[in-house]
Amino acid sequence: MSGTGTGGTKARGRRPGGEDTKGAVLAAARAEFAARGYQKASMRAIARGAGVDAALLHHYFGTKDRLFMASLEFPFDPKAVVEQVFAGDPATVGERVAGFVLGLWEQPAVRERLLALVRTAAASEEVAGLMRDFMVVELVGRVAEQLELPDPELRVELVMSQIVGLAMARYVIAVEPLASAPPEVLAPLLGRTVQGYLAG
Repeated sequence: MSGTGTGGTKARGRRPGGEDTKGAVLAAARAEFAARGYQKASMRAIARGAGVDAALLHHYFGTKDRLFMASLEFPFDPKAVVEQVFAGDPATVGERVAGFVLGLWEQPAVRERLLALVRTAAASEEVAGLMRDFMVVELVGRVAEQLELPDPELRVELVMSQIVGLAMARYVIAVEPLASAPPEVLAPLLGRTVQGYLAG
């Protein structure tokens, strides 16, 4: 009988598609990223771990960075952010960065996920290493390519330090008056600092 082995049992093979398959892929991805790091992890190895064909990973997630974001429930796509932020006038790039950052953190569901990632990374060197590798490749490198200034990677990481510091002070420690200041008050102040880093 087609699709069965001896004794009437189903023949073993690749796992079919479905929600349980996605769950298996995400679990395999987390294990592979944890074991090998973001840069060295491969889609082929993740597919083997999940018992699926590598083509299925590309069907579900497209690229390794999207699979990584899904496996850690990362709430935004760095590639899309870079394209959005650098699409306009370079003289207002800091303003766009500040607007994006505050707009993201002011969404309760997104803020909850970002805070979970920050706290997990602070407590786990493994997660911190994964986040570091991912951000260096997918965000720092992409933004640095847009800058025609000395030390572009350092400038981008200084912007990140501003953003992480703001997040900790406003949303974690809740320092006043920063914690209750309206986003429209904070955005131009943050934007001027970011503009200095990214535009000189």
